[in-house]
Amino acid sequence: MDDLKNIIRDIPDFPKKGIIFKDVTTLLADAKSYQRMIDLLAHRYIGEKIDQIVGIEARGFILGAALAYKLGTGITLVRKSGKLPYKTHRVTYDLEYGSDVLEIHEDAFKSGDRVIIADDLLATGGTMAAVIQLLDRAGAELVECAFLAELEFLNGRSKLPDGKVFSLLKF
Repeated sequence: MDDLKNIIRDIPDFPKKGIIFKDVTTLLADAKSYQRMIDLLAHRYIGEKIDQIVGIEARGFILGAALAYKLGTGITLVRKSGKLPYKTHRVTYDLEYGSDVLEIHEDAFKSGDRVIIADDLLATGGTMAAVIQLLDRAGAELVECAFLAELEFLNGRSKLPDGKVFSLLKF
């Protein structure tokens, strides 16, 4: 996995001073690394009953769509407020400096659909915890939250259900 870790670029002082941003676009732009990352994630779920992949705006769409294709499922999108055209479930959640709203279509799942939520990075866990609330409201069953990378020092995993988090890479 070090080969995948090493291709992710560090951007110091982004989005603010003191933060080292993990830029996964370098991995996504490298065809062999991107394919390997999706293959490694998908391999974890082959043979399991998975009905949908849920992708979180925006990089979760990139991982989620490829993972859905590989597993032969559909993809459901979680978007920021006002971006989805049909009736939605919505959740407000806290950010470091304020709050935000995420939405999912009310009819995104059949009752009991087994889903994986895909996103690029697990940091503080607040966004993923909000998405899990949306799944509960929509009647889906969470199989796992799948991340390309996890920033372990931020302890985001503690906000998520035990045993329901998988991170391919850990920093």
